[in-house]
Amino acid sequence: MSSSRPPEGQAAGASAAAAAKSAADADKAASALAPSSLNPGVARREVWAWAMYDFANSGYTTVILTTVFSAYFVGVVGQGEHWATLAWTGALSVSYLAIMLTMPTLGARADARAAKRRLLFASTVGCILATLTLTQAGRGDVWLALIGIALSNYFYCIGESVVAAFLPELARPRALGRVSGWGWSFGYCGGLLSLGLSLVVVTLAQGRGLGAEQFVPWVILVTCAVFALSALPSFLFLRERAVPLPAGNGPGARRATPDMLGQLARAWRETRTHFVQFRRLLMCVACYQAGVAVVITLAAVYAQQAMGFRTEQTMLLVFVVNIAAAAGAFLFGYMQDRIGHKRALTLTLCGWITMVLVAYFAVTVPVFWVAAFLAGLCMGTSQSAGRAMVGSLAPAGRQAEFFALWTFSVQLAAVIGPLTYGLITWLTHGNHRLAILITGLFFVGGLVLLRRVDLAQGMRERL
Repeated sequence: MSSSRPPEGQAAGASAAAAAKSAADADKAASALAPSSLNPGVARREVWAWAMYDFANSGYTTVILTTVFSAYFVGVVGQGEHWATLAWTGALSVSYLAIMLTMPTLGARADARAAKRRLLFASTVGCILATLTLTQAGRGDVWLALIGIALSNYFYCIGESVVAAFLPELARPRALGRVSGWGWSFGYCGGLLSLGLSLVVVTLAQGRGLGAEQFVPWVILVTCAVFALSALPSFLFLRERAVPLPAGNGPGARRATPDMLGQLARAWRETRTHFVQFRRLLMCVACYQAGVAVVITLAAVYAQQAMGFRTEQTMLLVFVVNIAAAAGAFLFGYMQDRIGHKRALTLTLCGWITMVLVAYFAVTVPVFWVAAFLAGLCMGTSQSAGRAMVGSLAPAGRQAEFFALWTFSVQLAAVIGPLTYGLITWLTHGNHRLAILITGLFFVGGLVLLRRVDLAQGMRERL
């Protein structure tokens, strides 16, 4: 009955008002960017519009993947079975494998056709529509939920890769860290908006005695509304600067139907001979991002299964994590440009290792909150640092293609990390503490591989 649901008008009104206020705050923040940080012809409003996409899509990862729907799937849709965590990670892995196989070709075609904006729009619509199907997933609707999450995550990953490819077009090489960090930090603010509105929905629903099957669909609707509204500036103000290549088979021409797997193999082989440092960076990213993927997709599951958190406690926890992530990405972006990308990422990986140890030994809630705060700081800085490093090594005119390779390594990590966690919990009948400890090995491996990356040499290779 309508009387038992959260008031739709209030939720939509709050979403629009909060988005408008955030846009105004963002415009002020964008004006603080020095003109020398941007490439010639790039307006501050365009940088704000680019960052607004991070703002828009962060609600999907924060609410759907990290906080609400992941725990809802394990506890309600999967009815708390031991295989539920593995099924959740398996669905995400399928979507990441699909991205690995298709994104390099999609990126190359976007470069050749100067169609990054069109691809960004299509992926946004696809993600929102697929996410809306999750409103129909109730107790026992396992396959509906798995298909919905796999499709929505696939489209989300396309958009994440495409919007990242705009970064080298907007920021000068020496300012990639700060501009990337500003985008990431602003993105976490978008996650906070979606999570805050969702927390209001959950609180109102629980106050009326409603369960998760009644309020989770409303949380999904609010998240999709924020995504759609906040993405509009990106499509209105973000310019497509690439020039389409002529059709045909000659030099400098684009092929009409590029071979998907062949394009992937060619791009990877080219990094072996011409872009060696970029290849090493991709291997490093694939390793440490496996650990980051575990935190993003299973934080709520760990909090509820290992620490006994309730839904509203978990949402408040992730709310604080996002605040720390936004602050870390913004402040660390400036530090990154000063101390260097490699040193910045090294410090971040050391922070991740510390976080894992604190979470493993945490037996009280306050100690676990310390681990969560550390995770937030490290999450914002590591993702910002990685994107800036890729931008500094990607050759001009092929940004979308090389950022697609970055997406390939990130999605490979997203397959390995969560699946490893899910398999461990399944084989040990729910030992989440052991699973998080083993996750720390991914950060250790990333630290070792990072030592082999020579950024100075990589900058020379891209010319």
